Amino acid sequence: MSRVSKPGLAPLPSILFTDYVFSRRQIALFQAALIAVATFWVYSPALGGDWLWDDAMYLSHNALLDQPDRLAKAWFQPGSFIEYYPIEQTVQWLQWRLWGNGTLPYHLTNVFLQIVNALLFWRVLAKVGVKLAWIGGLIFAVHPANVESVAWISELKNCLSLTPALLAMSAWIDYDAARRARDFRLCLAFFLTSMLCKITLAMFPFIILLYAWWKRGRVEKRDLWAALIFLAISALLVALTIQSGALYMHHLRQSPAPIPIGGPLARLALAGTTASFYFAESFLPIVLLPIYPQWQVNPPLLVEILPWFGFGLALVWLWTKRAGWGRSALFGLGFFFINLAPFSGVHGISYMSFTWVMDHFLYLPALGLIGLVAAALGDLDQRLAAWSQAASTALITLVLALLAFHAHWYAAAFTNDETLWTYTLERNPGAWLAANNMGKIEMTGGDPAKAADYFAAAVAQQPQLAELHGNLGHALAQLGQVDEGLAEMRQALRLDPYDAAVNNNLGILLARAGKTDDAIVHFITSLRSKPDDPETYTNLGNVFFGLGRLDDAAGWYGRALRLKPADAEARYNLGSVRLQQGRPAEAVAQFEQALQTRPDYVEAHNNLGIALAQLGRTAEAITQFAIVLQLDPDNRIARDNLAGLRAGTPGAAK
Repeated sequence: MSRVSKPGLAPLPSILFTDYVFSRRQIALFQAALIAVATFWVYSPALGGDWLWDDAMYLSHNALLDQPDRLAKAWFQPGSFIEYYPIEQTVQWLQWRLWGNGTLPYHLTNVFLQIVNALLFWRVLAKVGVKLAWIGGLIFAVHPANVESVAWISELKNCLSLTPALLAMSAWIDYDAARRARDFRLCLAFFLTSMLCKITLAMFPFIILLYAWWKRGRVEKRDLWAALIFLAISALLVALTIQSGALYMHHLRQSPAPIPIGGPLARLALAGTTASFYFAESFLPIVLLPIYPQWQVNPPLLVEILPWFGFGLALVWLWTKRAGWGRSALFGLGFFFINLAPFSGVHGISYMSFTWVMDHFLYLPALGLIGLVAAALGDLDQRLAAWSQAASTALITLVLALLAFHAHWYAAAFTNDETLWTYTLERNPGAWLAANNMGKIEMTGGDPAKAADYFAAAVAQQPQLAELHGNLGHALAQLGQVDEGLAEMRQALRLDPYDAAVNNNLGILLARAGKTDDAIVHFITSLRSKPDDPETYTNLGNVFFGLGRLDDAAGWYGRALRLKPADAEARYNLGSVRLQQGRPAEAVAQFEQALQTRPDYVEAHNNLGIALAQLGRTAEAITQFAIVLQLDPDNRIARDNLAGLRAGTPGAAK
C-alpha cells in the first residue's frame, strides 16, 4: 500500500510503518516513548544492582559525604577529592542525603539521564538536518558500549555531564545560525556546567571549528575568537582537575601504579591501536569488558603503526569527496577522533595501569559515528524504492533489537562485584585488578584461602604494586600463616612505605601479637596517608582500650565518630569506655545510637542492659537482656544478668 498524505498530517517514516498516517506530534511522542521504554528495559537488570568498584570511594565509603563542609570542599578546595567535578560531587552529596545506602535511586538517576541524553541527541541531529534523527537517539539509548556509563553508579559524572554538553551543542547550532548573543551565553553556560560535571567536553573548542568548516567550508575569524574563549575555560578546568588529582594523591602519600606505555613511538602506536579499538567497538560491540586485556606497545610492533596509514588513506579519500557526502563523513569522524584524543594513550592516565581502553570513554565520542549512521540511514530511506523499504526496515529493526538485547544481557553483569569480576576473569584471566577485587570479596565473605589465591594471582601479574602484596599478606595472616603474611606486608611497605591499607592491616596484626607500640606507629602512618579513615581511628582506640588508657581510647573513638557518626562499632566501643569509667548515663546514649544503626548488635544490647541496671532502670535492663537472648539464645552472660535482675539481686548485671 502506498503512503497517504492528508492536510496537517505526515506519513510515519518507512523505518517503522508505511500503512498508517499520524500527526507529526503523535509520531514524535511514539518515537520518544519507544526510546524511553527501550532504555529502561535495557538497564532493568542493573536496577537492583549493588555498589560496584569505585562506588565505595565515591559514595558508600566516602567519609567526605558525612562532613558538614563537604560542599564547600567540593567547590573551593581542589584536592579534597581525586577530581575537581564540583557539580557532580554536589549531586552525589544530595543523593547521599536523600537515599543513603539504597542503590535503586542512584541507578534510576543514571537511567533517567540516559533517556534525557538520547532525546537531546535526537534534537541535536534534527537541528543539523539529519532526516532520521530519532534513530540516532534510539541507537545511542541502547548501544551496548554505554552500559558501563549507565549501569555503574560512579559513572553518574558521564551521564550528568552529557546533558549540558548536548544543550551546549544545540545552543551553538542556534548561535551559528542567527548570531544571537543570548545563544552564545547559553552555550557558554551549558559548556561550563558540563565541564564542572566532568571534563570530557574539553575538546569542544575544536568541535566549534570543525562545525564551522562543515557548514560553510571555511573557518572565519569570529569562529576562531569564539573557540579561543571556550579553549581558555577548558584549559583552566583541565589544569585544575589534574592539579586536584595530584594534590589528592600527595595528600594520601600514594604513588600511582606504573603505566607501561614507553617512549614517543610506543605512545604513537598505542594511540593508533586504541582509536582502532574504539572505532571497531562502536560498530561491533560484541565482547564487552570492564577491563580489557592490555596488548604490548613497548616496544611497539610494526602492525601497531599500520592504523595510522589506514587513517591517512581514509582522510585523503574523504577529502576528495568533501564537495558532497565526504564533508559530513569528515565531520562525524572528526567529532569522534577529536573527542577521543585525550584517552588515546599519548598521555598516561591512571586507568592505563590495568587496561588501555574503557567503554565509558566512548560515551561522548561515539555520538559522531552514531550521527553518521543515522544520516546515512535517512539518506538511504529516501533513495530506496518502495519494494525494498520493507526489507531495509526489517534489517534495521533486527540490528537495533540485537544491540538492545546484547546491552540488556551485559547490564546483568553489573549487579554486584562478584558477578562483574567473575564475568571479567572468565574472559580476561590476566586482569590483575579483577583478581584483586575478587580477593577482597572472598575476604569479606570469610574465605581467606580463596582470597589468598586471587591475591597471589594478582601479585604474579603486577609484582611491583604495594597494595597487592599487602592484601596477600593480610589473607595469609588470616589463614594463620603469620610469618608469610608479615613478609608480604613488609614487601608492600618497601614498595610504598605510606600505603594506608597495608599500614592499617599490619597494625592490626601487630596489636593481636601484643606489639602495641609497633601497632600504634603503623596506625599513625596510615592516618598520615588517609586522615579521613574512621576505621583506623577505631583501631587506635582499641589498642589504647586494651592498654587501659581509657581517656586516650575515648579520644580516638571520638575522632572516628566525627568522620562517621553512624559507625556502630565506634559507638559501642565509646559506650564501653564510658561504662568502665563509671559514667553509665553517657554509655547508654552511645549504645542506643549504635543500636539505631545495627538493631541486631548483640554486644550493644547486653552492655546497654548493664548500663541501665547501674542506673537503676531495672525493667529496661531486663528488656535488653531478653532481646540478647532472642538474638543469641546461648548467651550465658545475658542469661545470668537477666536471672539476677529478676531475682532482685543488686548489682547482678555485669
